[in-house]
Amino acid sequence: MSRHELSLGRILGIPIAVDYSWFLVFGLLTWSLAIGYYPAEFKNWSHTEDWIMGAVTSAALFVSVLLHELGHSIVAIRFKIPVKRITLFIFGGVSQIGAESPGPSVEFAVAIAGPLVSFVLAAIFWLLQPIVAAVAPLLALAKYLSLINGLLGLFNLIPGFPLDGGRVFRAIVWSVTHDLRRSTLLAANVGRFVAFLFIALGVWQVFEGRLVNGLWIGFIGWFLESAAVGQVQQQVIADLLLGHKVREAMVTDYLSVSPTATLQNLVEQHVLAAGKRTFVVAENGHSLGILTLNDIKEFLVPSGQLRRLSRR
Repeated sequence: MSRHELSLGRILGIPIAVDYSWFLVFGLLTWSLAIGYYPAEFKNWSHTEDWIMGAVTSAALFVSVLLHELGHSIVAIRFKIPVKRITLFIFGGVSQIGAESPGPSVEFAVAIAGPLVSFVLAAIFWLLQPIVAAVAPLLALAKYLSLINGLLGLFNLIPGFPLDGGRVFRAIVWSVTHDLRRSTLLAANVGRFVAFLFIALGVWQVFEGRLVNGLWIGFIGWFLESAAVGQVQQQVIADLLLGHKVREAMVTDYLSVSPTATLQNLVEQHVLAAGKRTFVVAENGHSLGILTLNDIKEFLVPSGQLRRLSRR
């Protein structure tokens, strides 16, 4: 669990967490609904009612995004792909899938599940509108959630990796080329192109005088571009590591030291003089453990004491 996340428990065994950045979006969305959407829809409401419904709608959107991510996760688990966690953050949510899909059909099914959940939710809230028409707050809530879930599903189908549409695109290319590496790089580069379009649109919006919309769109583009670059780098690292064994990278000229040796001699003779950083502690031919330079530092100046000293 990251220090920047708040755990909400588990659903179907999947840990659910909220990044603290999400609370910023919750506040901004509540504010936007309270001063824009609800006053326009219901001019006779009080400010208190506008703010209450704004908060309720923001919370309902949070649940919608969570259900979208659960769609991905449940399908992944159905195909025996581990799901580490679901995290809600400033741009929505992400399901941390623990392994690559075994084939393009599975990749397609996992990727498309989220948008399908959003479209189903949009349809449900649209069908509910005649039923709740007599209750104004429920009608406004149903109208908004129908619209926003439909837009959420459409946005995620944009073929820009790592959006769901980018993963669907990768699955299609993978099924044609039978090459996951090539498909990943192509989808990631298409994702970068889409990200630059968002950034360009954001800049254009700023010059048109729509500062907030422009900054938000540009920020989304920046996020997508960063995520796409990260995917390319991850693939490059995977290519470099492919086929290599642990024995090719391991160190064999390690230094064995006795547990009775003094730290002063160890540091003076081997750390400072020879630049060694890791030692195998052994006695009578049996390895007792590993000693690193960080272990020595931690022993001499415990981390709690070091933090106290740094504040002085």
